[in-house]
Amino acid sequence: AVSAKVDDYFTRCRLVAFDPRSADAMNGADTDWQGLSKEKLTAGDDKIAAFPLANVQADKALPLDKGLNPAWVDRIAALRAAAVTPIVGPRSVLTEADWDKISAKLGAFQAWTGTKAGAAVESLGLEKIRGWLAGDSKAALTDLIAQDIALKPEADAIDSVEKLVRYKRDFQTLAENFVNFRRFYNREEKSVFQTGELYIDNRSCDLVMRVDDVAKHGALAGLSACYIAYLNCTRKGSGDTRTIAAVFTDGDVDFLRVGRNGVFYDRDGKDWDATITKVIENPLSLRQAFWAPYKRVVRAIESQVEKAAAAKEKASQAKMDANMAKAKTTATAKPAAPKTASTVKANESKAQAFDAAKYAGIFAAVGLAAGVLIGALSMLLTGFFNLTWWQMPLVILAVMLLISAPSVFLAALKLRNRNVGPILEANGWAINARARVNIPFGRSLTHMAALPEGASFSSDDDPYADEGSKWPLVKNILIGYIVVSIGFGIWVSIKHLF
Repeated sequence: AVSAKVDDYFTRCRLVAFDPRSADAMNGADTDWQGLSKEKLTAGDDKIAAFPLANVQADKALPLDKGLNPAWVDRIAALRAAAVTPIVGPRSVLTEADWDKISAKLGAFQAWTGTKAGAAVESLGLEKIRGWLAGDSKAALTDLIAQDIALKPEADAIDSVEKLVRYKRDFQTLAENFVNFRRFYNREEKSVFQTGELYIDNRSCDLVMRVDDVAKHGALAGLSACYIAYLNCTRKGSGDTRTIAAVFTDGDVDFLRVGRNGVFYDRDGKDWDATITKVIENPLSLRQAFWAPYKRVVRAIESQVEKAAAAKEKASQAKMDANMAKAKTTATAKPAAPKTASTVKANESKAQAFDAAKYAGIFAAVGLAAGVLIGALSMLLTGFFNLTWWQMPLVILAVMLLISAPSVFLAALKLRNRNVGPILEANGWAINARARVNIPFGRSLTHMAALPEGASFSSDDDPYADEGSKWPLVKNILIGYIVVSIGFGIWVSIKHLF
C-alpha cells in the first residue's frame, strides 16, 4: 500500500543530494501550495496525498511519526507496526538502508502474490470454496449452460421478432425524417431536427435546430447559402441554457443584429429568453436583394454623417475647452502694456495676409470640385428633361435595374442552391441528399407578422398620431405614371417595328 510512495520519497532525497537546487521543486511548487490555500481541506484529500511523504532533504531518513504528510499518517503507522518493527526493530525514523532490507525481505512474497492463481475467488473464503468443490455445483452450472445453448434458436428468434416490431413501428418515421425528409416538406408536423419555434423581429421561424458548438457548426453551415442566426437561450427559474441556430427564409435583415432579443418555444411548449450571438449573412429573397444596394448606400451615408458630426462636435468641444483655458490664463496673468494704434494696425495686416495665404488654395480646390460636380449634374438633368414624358420613368427604371441587377443575380444563384443539408451535417447527421429550400417553401418556414383576419389598423384615437401623410397618394400616382409610361413605350416600340 505504501511501497511506491516510500520509494518516491527516497528517490527525491537522492536527487536533492545530487543537485541542491532541486529541493524546492521536489517538495512541491509554490503554485500548488497556493492553490490548496484557497480550498476547504481534509487530511485524506487526494491533492494533499500527491505531495511527498515528508519534507525532502539530502540523505534524510523518513520520519515515522512527526513531520509526515497528513494524508499518509495512518498508512505509515500500519507499515511501522506490520513491517518495520518485526523486521528491523523499533524505529522512529526509517533510513534508506532499513527500507532496502525490508524490501528485500518481502520481495519474494510480493512476487508470489503477484503471480498466484485464484485471487478472484479468494475473498469468498476457503470453507465455502471447498464446499462447492465437494458438491455437484459444477455439474449443475454446466447443465444450466447446456439448457441455455439449447434455447439459443428461440432466443435469436425473439430478438429477430423484436427487431421486426421496432422496424414496423419506427422505420417509416426514420425514413421520413432522415431519408426523404417528408416530415420536413409536408409541413403537417415538425421534423425531428426542428426543436421549436423562434419569435423575433416581427416574424416566427420554424426551422430551428439545437447546436452544441457554434464555431464548429458555423464552419460547415455557411455552405447552406441560408441566413442563419445563432442564439443563446436561457430559461428563467431553472437556470437551464441551450444554444440554437435559426434559419430565416423571408423578410428583411435590417434589424437582425447581434444582441437582438426574442422568445423561443421548444417542442414541449416551454419558453426561453433568446439573444442573437452570431449571424451568417445570406440573401433571404429577390426583393430583399433588389433593395440591398440602396440600403447599403443609405447606411454608408448615415455612418459618414454621424462620424462627421461627432468629429465636428469633438473639435468644437476641444476649441471651447482651449478658449476657456486661455481665458483663465489671461485673467490670472499680469496686464499687458497698452498697444498703440500703429501696432494694432500692423497686427491686423499680418493676420489678413496670413489668412489669405492659408485659405486661398483650399477655396480654389473646393470651388473647382464644386464646379465639376455641378457641371456633371447639370448635364445629366438637361439630358433627362430633354426626354419625352414616357421615356423618363423608363430611364429611371433602367438605372435602378443596372444598380440592382448584380445583387439580384447573385441572390438568385444562392437562393437556387439554398439547402439545409450542410446545417444538419454540421450537427452530426450524414445527409445523402440535398434538402433544398426554394423561395415558396422558404416563405412557409418563416412567418411574417400580420393582423388577424377581420382586424384593421387605425390611429384615429391616437392623440399623438402624426399628421396624415400625402405619400400614399404620391406613391400611387407615381406607380400609375410608370405603368402608363412603360405601356406607352412598348406600344411605340411595336409601332416602329411593324
